Amino acid sequence: MTERKDELAANLAKVEERIAAACAAAGRAREEVTLIVVTKTYPASDVRTLAELGVRHVAENRDQDAAPKAAECADLPLTWHFVGQLQTNKVRSVVGYAGLVQSVDRARLVTALSKEAVRAGRELGCLVQVALDAGANGRGERGGVAPGGIEELADLVAGAAGLRLDGLMTVAPLTGEYAGRQAAAFERLMDLSTDLRRAHPAANMVSAGMSADLEQAVAAGATHVRVGTAVLGVRPRLG
Repeated sequence: MTERKDELAANLAKVEERIAAACAAAGRAREEVTLIVVTKTYPASDVRTLAELGVRHVAENRDQDAAPKAAECADLPLTWHFVGQLQTNKVRSVVGYAGLVQSVDRARLVTALSKEAVRAGRELGCLVQVALDAGANGRGERGGVAPGGIEELADLVAGAAGLRLDGLMTVAPLTGEYAGRQAAAFERLMDLSTDLRRAHPAANMVSAGMSADLEQAVAAGATHVRVGTAVLGVRPRLG
């Protein structure tokens, strides 16, 4: 276990250097950017080690993996972020452990999250997931709502019992006008965030950037970056 801890510590240090350098280059304070470690496909033992190394925010994208892991790590001072496409039949489980759901992209999901948050007697942070590759149906390849749908969905979250509108999230798109243009995609997200904050000043969280493009996200103004591979290593193939 010591070998794995050393590996994770070294990887975290490298990621920390990258974030610090990106902040310095952008004229931002290091404290303005929060690191979320994406722990999908990795065991609870890694989550425990990351917590020992000072990580406080972790993310998962599949409830069937996240729920048992979160239960096993319930004693740790962690905030769990759910970042995957979320089916309404998984909402009750996710509300049981997640502090934030970053992938809110449709009205039906808002209704389900509100119902379960109220039932659980807690407040759940929500980010509207923005699809910069949204097709004619207004949805992105990996979930998300088209920019034109943000205002309506954000108002719905803000008015829902048990929910707190925290901001916006995006995944750099693989198709469409922003494919391969991460910097432009993240700058677009920041413009959309500025628009959102006119109506909802407290919704100032901007989650963008992953292992390969965190520098571009920080340069654009992201407040949170979601890093998996650069911390935990190349993921094993899912069967």
